[in-house]
Amino acid sequence: MTQHTDQTEVEPSPETRPAPAPPDLDYRLRQQAILSEFGVEALRGTDVDHLLQRAAELCAQGMGAEFCKALEYQRGADTLLVRAGVGWGPDVIGKARIGADLASPAGFALKTGRPVISNHLADETRFRTPQLMAEHGIRRAINVLIENRDGAFGVLEVDDTREGMFAEADIAFMQGFANLLGGAIERQRTESLLRAALARQDLLAREMSHRVKNSLAIVASLLALQARAAEDPAVQTALADARSRVEAIAGVHDQLWRQGDKAEGEGEGVPGELDLAPFLEKLVANLASGVPGQRLACAAYPQRISADRAIPIGLLVNELVTNALKYAYPPETHPAGGEIRVRAERRPEGLVVEVADDGIGLPAGFEIGRNSRSLGMRVVGSLTRQLGGSLTIPAREKGTCFRLEVPLEMPPAG
Repeated sequence: MTQHTDQTEVEPSPETRPAPAPPDLDYRLRQQAILSEFGVEALRGTDVDHLLQRAAELCAQGMGAEFCKALEYQRGADTLLVRAGVGWGPDVIGKARIGADLASPAGFALKTGRPVISNHLADETRFRTPQLMAEHGIRRAINVLIENRDGAFGVLEVDDTREGMFAEADIAFMQGFANLLGGAIERQRTESLLRAALARQDLLAREMSHRVKNSLAIVASLLALQARAAEDPAVQTALADARSRVEAIAGVHDQLWRQGDKAEGEGEGVPGELDLAPFLEKLVANLASGVPGQRLACAAYPQRISADRAIPIGLLVNELVTNALKYAYPPETHPAGGEIRVRAERRPEGLVVEVADDGIGLPAGFEIGRNSRSLGMRVVGSLTRQLGGSLTIPAREKGTCFRLEVPLEMPPAG
């Protein structure tokens, strides 16, 4: 075995054998164009099998060879699996294996880490000709290692049944493919690990939301028991309001747990986000169940938002609907009750949420915010500021409408 300073394993060449004529410039330029074409695919591609197959096809094309195969090293069995290739029969790709020991050209390249050229396999003394190659009449072969930071993935090999000479310059062409494959395989593995980590993170986040929801449900139950035990009507009302607010927050965590990691009709969701529509619909349904005589309707359009925004929006809607249930339709003027409508949609100016009724309207001097005599309205004002939004009361012929406009992006803290 003759070793050269460039670390390439080349068969001994008897002096009687004439030196091959160097390929012309057009041939090498064509190889570079093919390699550049594959480079674009390797950067964009995510399917390893497709990339291996394309590398085999383009590599054979660039070398003008009949056969090419991408071999994956199977460490447990110490063999090389034909993962992709051209020129081989259907019973070879994904099934055939060759030895990964030093006794085969590919195994020699794998174990030594150096490219191998053998232009006359029948005369080889370094290694045997694998049965697969002998069955196909392969006379010459050239092998390069596919590796990355995880180690050796396998070998890229070009074979031919015809007389000819693979040259040292062909190694650079093939090594370019091998290097691009190694990087693409490493990137695909890293992305796969990242997706698994994100899925795990999302699972943990949803499990945490489920536990928070259960804990808040217990708190709500305790407040309900306390309200029933209280004798003072004002205390009963305060405890019922507190329970309603706790249930609104629990509703956010319930939706985070139930909605999973994908929004219907959308791509991958983001952990910690939920679809506002089912959340508001359930919130309104829960409020309606507590007041059988009133009619509540909710028209919310799908809109993914973060839990940090959903909680104040839910609490705000809870306060406005609760306020309408208490005061919009007094029994003396509206014995049959009336309808309360909740609407949420995305508009160019941001997210718009409305709570409207057809009742008696607001009393004179009504205020929202710090100066309001109502705790609920002070809460509404605080939540509006937290969202960085604005709450207005558009003029109506009858009834009341609260319109909340929230920017699509959260305002900066402070």
